Amino acid sequence: MTTAFPPKDPAAVLDYQVDWSAWLAEGETINEGAVAIAAPGLTVNPAGKTTAVSGGKVTFWLGGGVAETFCDVSCQVTTSAGRTDRRTIPLRVAARSIT
Repeated sequence: MTTAFPPKDPAAVLDYQVDWSAWLAEGETINEGAVAIAAPGLTVNPAGKTTAVSGGKVTFWLGGGVAETFCDVSCQVTTSAGRTDRRTIPLRVAARSIT
């Protein structure tokens, strides 16, 4: 299971992934994945990007954010067995440089 994301630059639009495969029972699949975040200026799936579910993983995009802030990214899934669960993963937004 994903436990932390690397820092994100406020100008970056990046894809992130939460891997639920170890949590799923044999033969169980994810029917729906949803991502929520409450952070200033940070957007889930900006510019027409979408959340995708494939092979026990939920992939989504984040854009924007305010440098030097921390936030929690929540990923909730509903499975073919009718189970619903949520994981919250920390994310730091920080100005990144090429050095």
